[in-house]
Amino acid sequence: MSTVLDSIVEGVLEDVKAREIPLTELYKRIDSAPVVRDAYAALSQPGTQIIAEVKRSSPSKGVLASIANPADLASKYESAGAAVISVLTEARRFGGSNADLVAVRSRVSIPVLRKDFVVTEFQVIETRVLGADLMLLIVAALSDSQLKDYQSLANELGMKVLVEVHDESELERALAIQARIIGVNSRNLKTLEINDDAFTKLLPLIPDEVIKIAESGISKRSQVAAAQAAGAKAILVGETLVRAGDPAAAILDLLGR
Repeated sequence: MSTVLDSIVEGVLEDVKAREIPLTELYKRIDSAPVVRDAYAALSQPGTQIIAEVKRSSPSKGVLASIANPADLASKYESAGAAVISVLTEARRFGGSNADLVAVRSRVSIPVLRKDFVVTEFQVIETRVLGADLMLLIVAALSDSQLKDYQSLANELGMKVLVEVHDESELERALAIQARIIGVNSRNLKTLEINDDAFTKLLPLIPDEVIKIAESGISKRSQVAAAQAAGAKAILVGETLVRAGDPAAAILDLLGR
């Protein structure tokens, strides 16, 4: 039976095919890409860090915000103390684009995460060409060999990798490839259901030397505090920020600053 994630990946593969060029040509474009910023160091700073997301819509909530100028929004995030900016580049379900990432990366001075469903070697290289410093790999969307190969390739290209899990079996797979940044997503991408216990259950199982990130469903300071208590070093927030009238104030509120 097909899942929501299956449907998203199917669309992503169609879109990749439409813009694909030979890998030899793509590699040449890396020479023109911006110098990589260290996302691991940014997330390792003292205190709880926030990955603030530029996100127009989602499969679970529909349209969230129009965001005519993603670079302006990212600049507000940076001014409020975000450690990393996440940019959705998936078009069909999330309303993003590669152009959004390029615009944001040129405006801010902090690392940028490409938030997409990376399921091909082409996308890994493309992510670096676009200027991303951090790349998302979703365990549920990839085989063990893909996880290992794509993380290795991203690292070779200078990027760091955020490996996303939502249950214990996926966490085991992330640890098997020695992921250095692991995000626990409380939303099951196959069903879009939220598991309120995901952070408290999974974050304590991640070794302390790994940067632990709590993702999805965070809208209140109390939820951030619970994630912190479970061991989260950072939180990734999108919907709450793009819907806030004052995203900078929302960041400060979530972090208790």
